[in-house]
Amino acid sequence: MLERWTRRVLRRRFFVLAAWLAVAIAGVVAAAHLSPLLSNSLSVPGSESDRARLLLEAHYGERPDGTFTVVVPTRSPRSERAQADLRRRLRAAARALPGGGVSGVRQGGGVLYGDVVTRLALEDAKGYTPDVRRALAAVGGPPALVTGAPAIQHDLDPAVRDDLRRAELVALPVALVVLALVLGVSTALAIPFVFAACTIGATLALLYPLAHAMRMASYVENLVVLIGLALAIDYALLCVDRFRSELERGGSRDEVVVRTMATTGRAVAYSAVAVAVGLGVLVLVPVPFVRSLGLGGALVPLVSAAALLTLQPVLLSVLASRTLVPGLYDRRARHLPGTGPWGSLATLVLRRRWVAVGAGVGFLLVLASPVLALRATPGSILALPSSEAVRGAEALAAGVGAGAVTPTQVVVDTGRAGAGVRGPARDAVVRLVAAVGREPEVMVVANGVRPPYVAGEGRYARVLVAGRHEFGHPDALAFVHRLRETVVEDAGFPATAVVVTGGVPAQGVDFLDRLYAWFPFLVGAVLALTAVVLARAFRSVVLPIKAVLLNLLSVGAACGAAVAVVQWGVAADLFGVTEAPAVEGWIPVFAFALLFGLSMDYEVFLVMPMREAVDAGASTDRAVAAGLERTGRVVTAAAAIMVAVFSGFVLGDVPGLQQLGIVLAVGVLVDATVVRLAVVPGLVAILGKWSWWVPERWSGRGPSRT
Repeated sequence: MLERWTRRVLRRRFFVLAAWLAVAIAGVVAAAHLSPLLSNSLSVPGSESDRARLLLEAHYGERPDGTFTVVVPTRSPRSERAQADLRRRLRAAARALPGGGVSGVRQGGGVLYGDVVTRLALEDAKGYTPDVRRALAAVGGPPALVTGAPAIQHDLDPAVRDDLRRAELVALPVALVVLALVLGVSTALAIPFVFAACTIGATLALLYPLAHAMRMASYVENLVVLIGLALAIDYALLCVDRFRSELERGGSRDEVVVRTMATTGRAVAYSAVAVAVGLGVLVLVPVPFVRSLGLGGALVPLVSAAALLTLQPVLLSVLASRTLVPGLYDRRARHLPGTGPWGSLATLVLRRRWVAVGAGVGFLLVLASPVLALRATPGSILALPSSEAVRGAEALAAGVGAGAVTPTQVVVDTGRAGAGVRGPARDAVVRLVAAVGREPEVMVVANGVRPPYVAGEGRYARVLVAGRHEFGHPDALAFVHRLRETVVEDAGFPATAVVVTGGVPAQGVDFLDRLYAWFPFLVGAVLALTAVVLARAFRSVVLPIKAVLLNLLSVGAACGAAVAVVQWGVAADLFGVTEAPAVEGWIPVFAFALLFGLSMDYEVFLVMPMREAVDAGASTDRAVAAGLERTGRVVTAAAAIMVAVFSGFVLGDVPGLQQLGIVLAVGVLVDATVVRLAVVPGLVAILGKWSWWVPERWSGRGPSRT
């Protein structure tokens, strides 16, 4: 079937090239307009913090993620004149926003600050950041710093783009050097880069309309470009390498392409499906931030699979056979089976199979052990690259408390007009304010019986709480839990009152709770679906089980390395990584899904040649040796490129992307070396004929011979 399809594609090669060129151009246009549609929001639909957001939006005319905070450093924060001047400037800034309003002026140690509130969603509000800053400057007065969630997101976008450019500057030269060493200086060098440009362009073109329909994280564009680059180069390299081998068997160029696609093309297609399965399961997680990452990530291998079946055969037929300067591939000595570097490695692993498996698994367990100390955080403001918004947050943290930028908000729906101003519900609010003020985490508690604290003719009341730590700090998260579980309960609100805790700290708690409540289901779904895909690819029951267990070890080792670097500071200065008390909570979940899929890549690339050898009548030991000899060099080259791509994240300034880069680079490195070159061959050899076992009713034949 794949052979027939490839022949049809080759007959229409010029149409295929024109179509993919148009897609790539559409991707460039989409990329230029995508960033303003993206935002890193922690909102979780249906959660308690989301119910608080809806109450604030409907009755107070504001939402926490659309609020700007204006900070004025001053020597006299108690001055009535300075406070009146800030109110005047806030009103001017509010007029620059659709439906903007002012929510009071407060003072702390060395700062005056106030809020410009909106009903805008974060991705819409961030675009008005320059307007707010211009309006403040036009009125005049002491220098003011604009911070708050929209301004922070606005100032973060350039840093995210800079990180992407920096990563590309690292990844592309390394990829070019590795490809030149493997393929030589030839027209084939263009294939991986053309393939990558088309797949990335097509994915970005698909994301653009999706970003209008759903909330998507700012990191999506970075992930699509770098994951697309890594996968596309790997897939193209493997196909070109197999094409070169098939050329030696003779036949027309098109026939060689057909044979290549029927073997390596088939393996790569299964790999792309495995990666898409791992990332696609994230779409089921009811957290918009993670869902968007999963959707963007899953589109990359799916588009790569489409390009593999259409564009790749055409590129092979046009570019792959013209070599100008031979590379190491062409210059290597012609070794007999079992000789040469990869043959020698195969002989060593087969001779010491138990040692290879034991040492490899032991190393992975040691590397994974720090994961037991993993602490998750929804994020950090003060760790972000310096900008006006971050400097404003720092000024507030020094004068009032780090939680002043993103206060916790307790919203009370008393059920009837006036009950938030007087009566039992008001008495409960007073008790709540007193209890919250005694909390060691709390710096400032704000409440009253006039706007902006009451709304809806006195039916709704709220309490604003600024903490000592920023929203993602473990102490801030622990306070939200105490507030919800104990403090509100002890305040004794009437049974008719509805009390909800919102604000960014509460969003962070709900984000982590919802995400990790779904994580076990995510793991189970990925394991099951991946096992099914591999069982179909390998025609074996045992090998998929072995694969998923080893992949769990690889992911654990990668996350353990991130904990050691980020939380413990091991080699953090060497790599320029920002130390933190916790790892951003989305990273272990996303990394599990992606690394599991990438691990399947190398599993398929290594085991499929073994399966071919067994089908041709070879023993398991000979099949293991054949698989290592045939794929060891090219898989190692592909992994080197992928490690270089993901290391580009580490060299950036955005902490979340740094942490993701550590996990992915370490995960690919240990998987492509320790797991694929030692543990997998050793285990397959130990299992012998049972590696290929399937029930007879499935295959109609018993185990392969040893």
